[in-house]
Amino acid sequence: MSLSSASPDSTARITHRHIEVFRAVMTAGSVTGAAQLLYTSQPTVSRELARMEQLLGYALFERVQGRLRANARALLLWDEVQRSWQGLERVVERAQELGRPQAAHISVLSLPALSHALLPGALAQLYRQHGAVAVSVATQEGPMLQEWMAAQRFDLGLTEQADAPPGTRSLPLPAMDEVAVLPVNHPLAAKPLLRAEDFAGQPFISLARDDPYRLQIDAVFARAAVARLLKLETHSAVAVCAMVQHGLGVAIVNPLTARACAGPQLVVRPLAFSVPFQVHALLPLHRPSDAAVQWLLEALVQESHRFALGA
Repeated sequence: MSLSSASPDSTARITHRHIEVFRAVMTAGSVTGAAQLLYTSQPTVSRELARMEQLLGYALFERVQGRLRANARALLLWDEVQRSWQGLERVVERAQELGRPQAAHISVLSLPALSHALLPGALAQLYRQHGAVAVSVATQEGPMLQEWMAAQRFDLGLTEQADAPPGTRSLPLPAMDEVAVLPVNHPLAAKPLLRAEDFAGQPFISLARDDPYRLQIDAVFARAAVARLLKLETHSAVAVCAMVQHGLGVAIVNPLTARACAGPQLVVRPLAFSVPFQVHALLPLHRPSDAAVQWLLEALVQESHRFALGA
């Protein structure tokens, strides 16, 4: 019975090995070359190829003067094999990459202030200790940050809120103290440590009225019976520092933003009283975790310790 009249064997299937042999023959252009590519014998390749044609029920090659010539069906099948094989090679490459630290990729969602203050130093620590890890950083404000972390969209989140959104766990980083920020030529800049009384009568730039740190700072001055001149307020600690740089007043902000904004026009001074500031890392509970996430978390702890010590 010829191949053209044979029907496919319903109890047998074409295997990956058959496709591998077909690919080798098409690549090498001959059975002999295919055998060399596959580190096998010429009869074995011929047998596997013949079996594949038998299972298909049609010929893939014409035998012309002892050589194989791909027919139209073989050429169409070859196009499909090439596309599929490239996809398989990408899968294999990706599997190998995942075993290399430098191929890891993690996504971070951060409050804007933490993305330019705490995170860059932690990333520098990560690179020094583990080499270049691919990291993508997105910024978002509190409510949406909580929602996106609950949706398991990121490997790690950075927030000031202690409460973990659903589907995540919250890890507190080492606590720091809020600091004073002053225009460089301000009289209080000459003092190495500022007390609540030093702010009496000073134009003071505050965080927004509903900010939890604003409430703590106001409570400190209320207990000390110190009156400040309160004329400017904003939700953003970065905006507070920008106003201080322009000589509009003095302020108390978190040490991360303060040191990120420090420069020729703004100085940072510690306080004789404590207003604790703490960052929390959010980790998704239902998202596969890479070792690089733990490395970044450790780097964030180290960087927080550095700020806590005033380094």
